[in-house]
Amino acid sequence: MLQVLCLWFCFNLQLDYTQPIQKEVPKDAAVADGDSQIGTVGCVAVDNEGNLATATSTGGIVNKMVGRIGDTPIIGAGTYANHVCAISATGRGEAIIRGTIARDVAAVMEFKGLSLKEAAAYVIDQVPRGNAGLVAVSSTGEVAMPFNTTGMFRACATEDGYSEIAIWDSPTK
Repeated sequence: MLQVLCLWFCFNLQLDYTQPIQKEVPKDAAVADGDSQIGTVGCVAVDNEGNLATATSTGGIVNKMVGRIGDTPIIGAGTYANHVCAISATGRGEAIIRGTIARDVAAVMEFKGLSLKEAAAYVIDQVPRGNAGLVAVSSTGEVAMPFNTTGMFRACATEDGYSEIAIWDSPTK
């Protein structure tokens, strides 16, 4: 049993490395609209022995305060893994840091006895609307991908062939 979840989430923020859009582009050239370069990329995984791992990389934003540190490099805020679950979060870094949302998912599972889906939904509900989303996997292979934004690019694939790719809320919610 190997589960891998990948997250790519976009906010409408201009990144430091976004190329300016040219007014006239040759017909055979790819158009850089900026959307393909925006957002966080994260991944969580569990192997057949229940070992968990996570990795998160931020896209950053332009005009950030000098010295600003986002949530991604802060373990427990934007990324976290322990023996219970692995979480990769995305969104507005300040809200994610204040809520330490990645660690909170694991803590709610450990100390309240909730499932991964229940814990992840509970934690995302505590973050101000429009500020966060996450992908998570438990040591037993349970998957959760909640968000409180309009949409979140996300995907899941398992060793047994199951896959899910989505942006918007599922109609069953």
